[in-house]
Formats: sequence, C-alpha cells, structure tokens
Amino acid sequence: MANLTTSRYSLVERVTSLIDGRRVAPHASASDVPIVNPATEEKLSVLQQADTAEVDAAVRAAREAFDRGPWPRIPLDERKDILYRIRDRMRSHCDELAYLESVNAGLPVARVVEQIGRASRNFEFFAEVASTLSGETYTGNRGYLTYITREPKGVAALIAPWNAPLALASMRVATCIAFGNTCVLKPSEYTPLSMLRMVEVFHEAGLPAGVVNLVNGRGPVTGAALVAHPGIDMVGFTGGTRTGAAIMQAAARHLKPCTLELGGKSANIIHESANFDRALDGALSGIYSNNGQQCLAGSRILVHRPIAERFIEAFVERARRIRIGDPLRRDTELGPLCFKDHFELVQSYVEIAKHDGAKLLTGGRRAAGFERGYYMEPTAVLAPSNATRVCQEEIFGPFATFLVYDTLDEAIAIANDSRYGLVGYVWAEDLNVAMRCSREIRIGTLWVNTPMVRELRAPFGGYKQSGVGRDGATSSVEFFTELKSTIISIDTPPLARMGAMAT
Repeated sequence: MANLTTSRYSLVERVTSLIDGRRVAPHASASDVPIVNPATEEKLSVLQQADTAEVDAAVRAAREAFDRGPWPRIPLDERKDILYRIRDRMRSHCDELAYLESVNAGLPVARVVEQIGRASRNFEFFAEVASTLSGETYTGNRGYLTYITREPKGVAALIAPWNAPLALASMRVATCIAFGNTCVLKPSEYTPLSMLRMVEVFHEAGLPAGVVNLVNGRGPVTGAALVAHPGIDMVGFTGGTRTGAAIMQAAARHLKPCTLELGGKSANIIHESANFDRALDGALSGIYSNNGQQCLAGSRILVHRPIAERFIEAFVERARRIRIGDPLRRDTELGPLCFKDHFELVQSYVEIAKHDGAKLLTGGRRAAGFERGYYMEPTAVLAPSNATRVCQEEIFGPFATFLVYDTLDEAIAIANDSRYGLVGYVWAEDLNVAMRCSREIRIGTLWVNTPMVRELRAPFGGYKQSGVGRDGATSSVEFFTELKSTIISIDTPPLARMGAMAT
C-alpha cells in the first residue's frame, strides 16, 4: 500500500444511516453534524443525525431479521460462509477502508492497515467459535432426559468509539452476529466514514438485510434512543467510563444486560532487570501508538530508581524524534488527535500537571510546523506522586506520566491505586517480579515483556471502572447466547389427577 496523500477513493457528501440493507435517503436536517479532517480542519462531509423515528426503523429491521428472517435459522455452515466472505471482502477493500479511517480519525494509515487485518480476522474467529458450541444432556432423574441448548439472544445495540472504529466496531459486530443475533450499530459521530463503508461491505459479502443496521448521531440523541428502545435485548459499548455508566443505568431500567469495555490508566512497570532497549521500545509504543488515543495505553510509566534517570533520558530523546505528520503517509508515526475539543482537553493537562507539581520533560505544545490540524507533540511529565490528576485521570492522548519507585511492593501498590483496572505491563527478566505482578495487580490483562498482543481465545475486559463483562471466545458466547433446558419424559410418570375424585 502506497501513501494515500492523494486518493482515488471518493467521500460521500452526506453520511446517512443504513437500515435493512439500504442507505437512508439524504434530507435537510437542523441537527447535521460536520465531519472534519483532523489533519487539516477541513470539512469532509456531513453526518445526517438519526432521530428517534429513524432509530425505531433500524431496531424494527433488526427485530424482523431476528424474529422472522433467515439469519438465526440458516444452517451454521452457511452462516460461516458469509462470515468468511466478510473477512475476505474486508481484506480486498483494505486500502479503501484504511483511507476512510485515516482521513476521518487522523490515525496513521500503517496502523489502520494493521487494525483492518485484526478486524477481518474477528469474523473468521467467531465463525469458528460458533461452530464449537455444544449442548449438554442429563439423565439423573429416572425416566427423564434433560438436554441443554444455546440460542441467540436477540437484537443488540452496539455502540462503537472513535479511537479505533474499524477494529473495535468489528469486534462488537462479529461477536454478536456469529451466534445468530442481529444488531443496530451506532458509531461515533466523529468517525462515521469507515463505518458506513464497512457495513456496506458486509452486505456486498452476502449478509442478509436487517442483520446489521447502522444509525449515525450523537450519544444523547441517537445513542439514548437506541439503548432505551424496547426492541433491544442487550447492549455492547466500548468507550469512556462516564458514558458507560450512563448507558448501563439506562439499560438497567429495562433489565437489559450490558457488556462494557471502558477506560484505563494503566501502569507500565519498568524493573531494573528488564531488557533496557526492549522496555524502552515498549514504553514508547505503549503510550504514543494510535496517537495515544487508546484505553490500553501504558500511560503511567513506573521506573525502578536504579535505572530511572537513564531510562527517562532515553525515552525523552526518542520521543522528540517521533515522526509527526500526515496520517496518510506510511512513514508517519504520530498523527493528529481526532477532534478539536479532545485536542484542547489533552493540551489542558499540561497546565494541570504543572499546577500539581509535575515537571514537563518534553512536548506539551502544538507540534511545530502544523498551523492547522490537531497535532500535539509527544508529551511526557515526571509526577511528584500517584495522587496527581495526571496519574489518576485518563488523558487519552500522547501524554506519558513518569513515576519513580524503589521497591516492587511500592510499584504494585501504585499500579493498584487507580479507579481503573483494564490492563498493565511489566518489563522484567526476573521471573519472580513478573509472577508477583500477575498475582497482585488487579487488572483484566497483564502483558509481560511485550506491548499489546490480543489472543482472541482469552477473555478481555477490566476490573473496577474499566468495564463490565469480557470479550473472548467463552465470554462472548455467554453474553450473546441464552441457555435453554428441555425436559422430556421417557417413561410414563404418574400424574396427580386433580379434580378427578368424586365428591
């Protein structure tokens, strides 16, 4: 794939919903949302916000496809064939999808290509998981046979974030539809371009109409209407903790189960026994990849005092050499933040850090040479304690916070001193250090001597305010299917004959 600074791929002038296999017709609306290129601040397109009536139409289409359509009822092998075709078609449209995501979200295109590989693999993987489902049989009651089956749960509301739209939305959709469910997908209003094209690709691969429907709009309007709709059976959300709490509260009014992957403020522990160069590479990619906009970011870097000065100096020197630029260039390492309000929010933490006594080590400003676009220099601060706001609040940008520790007990205590518990990292050649971190740090995933690697068979999710539930082979089956017990009498059991006795 070459640089895509000029592209043959056209952009739709107006992004509308896609319901029952067809795009909603464009019309004038007072609630239009401009879609902006974060690299240039130029308007790319306009999003036509779905109102309550449009959300209702999308849910009705998903409901019809589930209640009376073919998707939950077709033979498993036929459903798998469609999922495999989705995988193949996403791969064949990789350049187009990467262009749309990069120009809309500001993500470096090389990173997006990697994410599309993962996104396409999601459909293959969960097709295979669906083929492993099995039931159980019990014969413990004399004269009876009891058997257990799994069935799709129904219609899901799936709400995807703006920081990695293709990767994260595809995970939600694949885990849902592989088991015979249908859904309504709502992407972020900031990044709808790749989402619309992705859902079109699903249909081009043969997905029946109504199985995946797309509605666009802001959370308080479109998202709220979707979660509250009585035709929705379950809710899957990836995004911020505050929004996740509001979604769970709204869903609870109707007893709708939720799976939520939320925020993080992950500790990245650098022990003196670590391979120095690998730990340095891992710490840099752990906070600055994806423009720093990832819930998995190793944003609190805890460095063992014997190597702290050398490590921090090397980190700062490398951070200053990160290639900032047009996200459509293959050699760009750091692109712009996704939208203006977020750019300003991340920048505001520089003054917050200084006010709390932190030392600015590098960055903290608009990147030099970029008069337009939401470009921020890779930033790092040295915090006086873990109690500071930059250690406790998720900044969600290219903003690293360093802390120095003396003992492993102290590092573990700092790692656990957070309302979040999504992931963590430890770099150490000392096996005891790694095993103690695994045992004692309260998080959903720990990576040892490696940056982010996702094993789809393993559960993924967070402790505390980092989420509810897990994604993964077994975990997704548990959420997206229902268990049914069928009890059959084999012998002829005696029955009470109420009312048969003469008075």
